[in-house]
Amino acid sequence: MNVQAWTFVLVTLSFALYIGVAIWSRARSTGDFYVAAAKVPPVLNGMATAADWMSAASFISMAGLIAFMGFDGSVYLMGWTGGYVLLALLLAPYLRKFGKYTVPDFVGDRYYSQTARIVAVVCALFVSFTYVVGQMRGVGIVFSRFLGVEIHVGVWIGMMIVFLYAVLGGMKGITYTQVAQYCVLIFAYLVPAIFVSLLMTGIPIPQVGFGVTVVDGSGTFLLERLDGLTRELGFGVYTEGRKATLDVLFITAALMVGTAGLPHVIVRFYTVPLVRQARSSAGWALLFIAILYTTAPAVAAFARTNLLTTLANQPYASVPNWFRNWEATGLIQFEDANGDGLIQYTGPLSSVPNELTIDRDIMVLANPEIASLPAWVVGLVAAGGLAAALSTAAGLLLVISSSVAHDLLKKSFHPSITEKGELRAARTAAGVAVVVAGYFGINPPGFVAEVVALAFGLAASSFFPAILLGIFSKRMNHYGAVSGMIAGIGFTLGYILYFKFLYPELNDVEHWWLGVSPEGIGTLGMVINFLVATTVSRFTPAPPREVQKLVEDIRVPRGAGAGHELSA
Repeated sequence: MNVQAWTFVLVTLSFALYIGVAIWSRARSTGDFYVAAAKVPPVLNGMATAADWMSAASFISMAGLIAFMGFDGSVYLMGWTGGYVLLALLLAPYLRKFGKYTVPDFVGDRYYSQTARIVAVVCALFVSFTYVVGQMRGVGIVFSRFLGVEIHVGVWIGMMIVFLYAVLGGMKGITYTQVAQYCVLIFAYLVPAIFVSLLMTGIPIPQVGFGVTVVDGSGTFLLERLDGLTRELGFGVYTEGRKATLDVLFITAALMVGTAGLPHVIVRFYTVPLVRQARSSAGWALLFIAILYTTAPAVAAFARTNLLTTLANQPYASVPNWFRNWEATGLIQFEDANGDGLIQYTGPLSSVPNELTIDRDIMVLANPEIASLPAWVVGLVAAGGLAAALSTAAGLLLVISSSVAHDLLKKSFHPSITEKGELRAARTAAGVAVVVAGYFGINPPGFVAEVVALAFGLAASSFFPAILLGIFSKRMNHYGAVSGMIAGIGFTLGYILYFKFLYPELNDVEHWWLGVSPEGIGTLGMVINFLVATTVSRFTPAPPREVQKLVEDIRVPRGAGAGHELSA
């Protein structure tokens, strides 16, 4: 069978598995829909958390970013991994002990303020929509390349699958579907990495093959070979960074605290019965995430080495089939500027103009074809990419639906709504969100990349300080929390809008404040949030006594095994 046939078979089988699991575990109450009735075992919750956490960005894009950015790409690896550790150790067990359905629910009740709840809902909706649009676009690209359909057709197929198991099963269905999706995505990521590592270094473990010599008998280490290739073609040395140390620090910190405040991951820790099981599931999730994240740098180095040796200075007339296939999608573009028929693939430091443009997102998907692996391995990677994108999309849709049905309707505008009515509203909101996400997946706004940076900045400068202070400071009141969130969001939003939208021509290190890029400014926004919140809370009335007792109860070890009952 060819690549298309294998892809069709593997994708169909995996989709049938997801839908079957969703039907088996469909939600019958709001508790099932929002938090899977808080009865998920820690190991399975860890697996579902890993699938929820590792989106299309982790599966498809991260290795591509590292492959093209080299050492500088490590900020994403450190930021995203560090963010999960921060969330797992510092926030998750305490949030579970507090016992609420959503992050806005925590913010609204802890700060006894509807204003704080609404601000948190707006942030949750913005962050979630930004991410889910990217996931749907990723689904469309995978379908377009491997099944030969238009991108918008691929997005529609993805919308229907997510609609079925997210709307039908809620958190309960999503949880068990994500367990299946984790198994598919991690198998799909490791199999080609092991094959390529064996071919290039003779070592089956990619993490080890990454640091040994290549098998051509030259005695050259893999990274040494890659450094030589990138230097020769004018891309700079692969293992040396070009970003300023302060900017690297700020970007990494913004990614860490931004991802630690992502609501679709936080809500996963509400699905286990006890607080100690929230800690246990966090540990399992870290192990499952580490399997992919420690493999990504090796995949990046293998892919970049193969790409440079396969394409640079080769005749365009003799390029392999995978090049033609990706060229048809528009994600690879070649322009023979000097008319010599050769592919001049060069970097900014070369005196020879570059003629080839490659989208970073194709590196993981194209890697098996570049290395001439069997067709079934290529189809398996497509199924894995879809599993990663759909698992995160489902988690984000649940955040959107619960924010609308629970925080806006039940807790703000329609408190007398019945449980049945709330469940119907949650499913309707999820359905509408799928349609909106699909529309923007088909017609992505030109500023998607900029909006992603804005989403991380907003999460870093709003949710993280509000949650951290809500857990560890009895003195923090709603005046301080709301002031801090508004100040942090306002500063971060203004800085990013200025450089990304109003004056993009000034978006360089010479004009950045203190040399901090818009991608890293969320860290400064977070500091401003902390300072404003702490100062305002000192000059305004202390929280009610019962709130202070609740904070003391959730953050001390006493009774750590028991979480508060989840309440609507």
